[in-house]
Amino acid sequence: MIAKEEVFLRMRATGIIPVVVLDNVKDALSVADALVQGGLLAAEITFRTDAAAKAITLMKQNYPQMLIGAGTVLTKEQVDAAVAAGAEFVVSPGANPTIMNYCNEVGVTMLPGTATASDIERALECNMTHVKFFPAEINGGLKAIKTFAAPYTNVDFMPTGGINSENVGEYLSYDRIIACGGTWMVKSDLIQKQQFDQIAELSSEAARLVKKNRG
Repeated sequence: MIAKEEVFLRMRATGIIPVVVLDNVKDALSVADALVQGGLLAAEITFRTDAAAKAITLMKQNYPQMLIGAGTVLTKEQVDAAVAAGAEFVVSPGANPTIMNYCNEVGVTMLPGTATASDIERALECNMTHVKFFPAEINGGLKAIKTFAAPYTNVDFMPTGGINSENVGEYLSYDRIIACGGTWMVKSDLIQKQQFDQIAELSSEAARLVKKNRG
């Protein structure tokens, strides 16, 4: 398991973390290959489906250069499954102290979901200074993040939810954004239709946006 500092450095370097929902394990390597071709060397595989754990293992084994995490982690059992599969970080939609403390106990990097000052304070109580801001656009977007960032000077954010190719640039230009979570380059219909070339193309466009806004 890699150190938190390395996880966050690699997240910041990648800039955009594709959030992937996989219904079939057989698609895992094709998605990973398309992301790598496009220049996005990271992925968050959500635990919304039974394919997640096996997909994480396959991606990590075959594309060790990628930073692979588990998303929608809600229980201790899912934390254990993610770690056993090889996930290097976990993400949750909320800031559940039980799950945050358990991640600290097992030593896996976690980005808890936050949308309010109280959420952020719960994360800080569990020694977590990097948080998911979710759902980002519905909860005020970059303006809200900057409002929270002012008093919480030691917190960095990963906005997810409503992020797309049109607005990701403004998020990436703010130095308190560690990375943005996004689905537009890995939409479920693209995966279901086996349109991996399109995923690679959209990933390449996303990588160019990172370079444009972060240099």
